[in-house]
Amino acid sequence: MSQRQDRTEDRRAKIAAMRAADARQSARKRNLAVTAAVVGAVVVVLAAFVLISRIGGGGATDAVAAGESRLVRADSHKVQSAADGKVTLVEFLDFECEACRAFFPVVEDLRKQYAGKVTFVVRYFPLPGHFNAERAARAVEAAAQQGRFEAMYQRMYETQSQWGEKQVPADTVFRGFAQGLALDMAAWDKAYDDPATLARVNRDVADGQALGVSGTPTFFLNGTKIQPQSGDEFKAAVDAALAG
Repeated sequence: MSQRQDRTEDRRAKIAAMRAADARQSARKRNLAVTAAVVGAVVVVLAAFVLISRIGGGGATDAVAAGESRLVRADSHKVQSAADGKVTLVEFLDFECEACRAFFPVVEDLRKQYAGKVTFVVRYFPLPGHFNAERAARAVEAAAQQGRFEAMYQRMYETQSQWGEKQVPADTVFRGFAQGLALDMAAWDKAYDDPATLARVNRDVADGQALGVSGTPTFFLNGTKIQPQSGDEFKAAVDAALAG
């Protein structure tokens, strides 16, 4: 073989080696890209899981303890109780919801009519489309920690037209309600901003979602979802439950 042919073969070998090296490098880059994509997807999934868990109140705290149900927890707010426990009415509500405000006097009338006969339970379910709904729930829960749940609960509906359906934080308004109830304001402020208070609200939301609640108000009478359209329908349903 001539020297020219030797040099040509050497060049071809070198070119082939370079191409092989480039191919290996490209393969490594593709593998790294695929790995990064997989890792990224896993991170997104994990982040979504954490967010959902946080919204739902946290996985372990979502468990149903003995003697509880998703309808009524040990710490659920009972605004009225019946000694025999035969009939229980549970309401998932949003303090900024106009329909909840419309049903508020209906429920109050039922409480008077069925005092001592029906247990009334209030659960939080602030809707994401209502700017101050979660704040209102936290304000009521902070008052509840000082034994004033019902007073603040009623105050929210009595004043809903003042702060509802607005895109401005109502923190100062709610703090004024707490002051009007002569609450310990240092304790109320701490509870209002405490993540544990929000977690308490979110546990109600998680239970509602598990029960199929998607709007407010949603009522459960002895565990059955009902949709009364009037006070008379509501009363008829309660009478039937008491007679059953």
